[in-house]
Amino acid sequence: MKRVVITGAGTINALGHDVPQTLEAMKNGTCGIGPLDFRDVDRLIIKIGAQVHDFEPENAFNRQQLSFYDRFTQFTLIAAKQAVSQSGLTFSGELSATSGVVLGTAGGGVSTWDENYRSVYEEGKNRVHPFVVPKLMNNAATSHVSMEYNLKGPSFTVSTACASSNHAMAQAFNMVRSGMATVMLTGGSESMLCFGGVKAWEGLRVMSKDACRPFSANRNGMVQGEGAAVFVFEELDHARARGAEILAEVVGFAMSSDAADIVMPSKQGAARAIAGALRDARLNPEDVGYINAHGTGTAANDKTECAAVADVFGHHADDLMISSTKSMHGHLIGGTGAVELLACIMAVRDGVIAPTIGYEEPDPECALDVVPNEAREAAVDVALSNAFAFGGLNAVMALRAYR
Repeated sequence: MKRVVITGAGTINALGHDVPQTLEAMKNGTCGIGPLDFRDVDRLIIKIGAQVHDFEPENAFNRQQLSFYDRFTQFTLIAAKQAVSQSGLTFSGELSATSGVVLGTAGGGVSTWDENYRSVYEEGKNRVHPFVVPKLMNNAATSHVSMEYNLKGPSFTVSTACASSNHAMAQAFNMVRSGMATVMLTGGSESMLCFGGVKAWEGLRVMSKDACRPFSANRNGMVQGEGAAVFVFEELDHARARGAEILAEVVGFAMSSDAADIVMPSKQGAARAIAGALRDARLNPEDVGYINAHGTGTAANDKTECAAVADVFGHHADDLMISSTKSMHGHLIGGTGAVELLACIMAVRDGVIAPTIGYEEPDPECALDVVPNEAREAAVDVALSNAFAFGGLNAVMALRAYR
């Protein structure tokens, strides 16, 4: 089995338009959640979200490109450009043939769906743009990244609701680890912050009207975000041979299915995924210093996740730091695990633990060290990233500091 390292990272989200801005915001406990700004927001019950502001697509893409790129694809391409640039890779010849891309998204081109349904049903138009289908399809971002960087190896999209990014990154990890690929671009993207996207989520009655407060006793729901994060996963010997800067090592992954309920999480399913990731990485519970929690800010998720962590880690659970960065960048649904992996890299590489902001009242059912409100400096060798999706689909990744 080959070792897999991360040699590039890129992002655009509500906290920043690149990785340095995002990590600085996480260190400072910056909240990217605020009033939503798009058409018909006044008709919504939920009027807040972690929206990407100061982003003008016309400054990044030409008119022809924009006819093919939904907002989620735009975000993906911006993040991918940053990641590839940092990696220093050029994909040609054999490397092109042995490199690919696996990305996660839950909704794909939701903005395109919304715009065109409005055009047909509200405005009464009988035609839509001929590129609507290639613009809205879930694999659009994957396909455009593969074309942009000449990636001719394994390439596909994973859609497993809130676990999409972690499942996608796991597939990329396993392909490099097994020798199927030398380099994989991977991560996820989402942009559901439009009238139709938010209106649909309102129906679930899991959304907060004012803030995301994971693990706090007065939490009242999740807050949606948007954006993307993309990483370069590379075989270690290949990275060493070219003198690449290594951000962290990917050491394990596991997934499980609750097989129980379409929306209610299961402690047992989450615990099996966490324990499986430790086994895959050949880690003891005591090796882990930080967990980036799924931590949505809903009563059911937070207490279930804390109970699963307590079951797996036993007494060591009291020594773990566990935080939810969704309190800052919102819940990016299919893209969320990718942005959250940045916090794990920051933990093992820089020794900085991102906080859970908005924490106000202790909850006896979430009695762990949730790093409330302020970032913390701490030496961490191993970090886990949890993702637990609607449908009971769980995905946990393990990162280690590269030495």
